[in-house]
Amino acid sequence: MPSPPSSPSIVGEQEVGVEALMERMKRLSEKSESYQITQEELSKRFETVETQSAELAAAPQRSSSVLDSDIGHFIEDPTFIYQDFAKRGQLSDIPTFRVQDYSWDDHGYSLVNRLYNDVGNLLDDKFKTAYNLTYYTMGTHSKVDTSRFRRAIWNYIQCMFGIRHDDYDYNEVNQLLERSLKTFIKSAVCYPERVTKRDYDRVMREFKHSEKVHVNLMILEARMQAELLYALRAVMRYMT
Repeated sequence: MPSPPSSPSIVGEQEVGVEALMERMKRLSEKSESYQITQEELSKRFETVETQSAELAAAPQRSSSVLDSDIGHFIEDPTFIYQDFAKRGQLSDIPTFRVQDYSWDDHGYSLVNRLYNDVGNLLDDKFKTAYNLTYYTMGTHSKVDTSRFRRAIWNYIQCMFGIRHDDYDYNEVNQLLERSLKTFIKSAVCYPERVTKRDYDRVMREFKHSEKVHVNLMILEARMQAELLYALRAVMRYMT
């Protein structure tokens, strides 16, 4: 059976390369040490990235025969799918979940442990392992601090669920994540059943497979944490 077509936004996308990405990270690190941004501007930058995410074309829908033979028996309602939090072309009225008001570290972690002893510890270890994992490499380059790149990926994933980290400059997402990578992340986060091996091969071409797998691990864990935050906030409101 032939593979489904790749996302049109991924095909033919020219990547800038690892060296250019490392140079951008260096400039952002130097800039952040001497540059203060107002909360209003940070909020606008979050809304811009949120809206841009809504404009990305995710991987195309796979045929029903592929779903039936592959994962169809796990799906009860095929029409129940992800909906963009931002409306295309609009920067207002975007539903926003502010981590400052309810976060995993300050609220969710303790509530899970309260409801189910030690499960909060297990989940916290899982999230931190996925977020902090690094070999300090980028492709063939070694001794690289990848924390800024990893944070951009993690926060971009949660941005697609309307979650805003108040102290983060979302302009870094556009500086560090190319359109092709953002399209792949959106497809894997929101429509994982549509992602193909071809999509995987067309992004992060200069990175090692272990580094690309790490991005996919962050996709799994950042999405799970985002979903838990909504669920646990609802439980907390019910309990109080």
